[in-house]
Amino acid sequence: EEIQRETTYPDGKVEKVLKNGCHLVFFPNGTWKKVGSDGKTVTITFFNGDVKQVMPDQTVIYYYADAKTTHTTYSDGLEVLQFSNGQIEKHYPDGKKEITFPDQTIKNLFTDGQEESIFPDGTIVRIQRDGSKTIEFNNGQRELHTSQFKRREYPDGTVKTVYMNGQQETKYVSGRVRVKDKDGNIIMDTKL
Repeated sequence: EEIQRETTYPDGKVEKVLKNGCHLVFFPNGTWKKVGSDGKTVTITFFNGDVKQVMPDQTVIYYYADAKTTHTTYSDGLEVLQFSNGQIEKHYPDGKKEITFPDQTIKNLFTDGQEESIFPDGTIVRIQRDGSKTIEFNNGQRELHTSQFKRREYPDGTVKTVYMNGQQETKYVSGRVRVKDKDGNIIMDTKL
């Protein structure tokens, strides 16, 4: 672009005003700033390679050169971080966070301490504040993990529970209940 005016300041800063209305400011340390002809779009390229852009809608896009990470802050408070490995984090104004990992697993961290992970195969894992965990498998099975037991529920209605002492209890849809001790020995079976 053609230069309309160029000014050199005592501190070594150089300002160039282009005919298209853009302003370029060059600093002695190698950082430079471009103000778009609209006066609202600003790009600062830092001496270390970082780049900060301020858009007309006040969206701020900051690229960290060393980490190869982009941090975008929108005017509504949403922040999005994009990492070089493909991971994307969204930090919402209400405190919720959503992380999409390179394998496309999505993890939601809620403000009340609960977590939810959705895996590419459709499996969903939910962790409550008390540490209990629910796993929903894509084959219809469901698992509940608490400090007292682990329970698996099958699509046919069968429920198998393993207690912390190793005892196992299986309840079948027919009403049958089978209990095994920690070594797998049957201690009760109500065959119908």
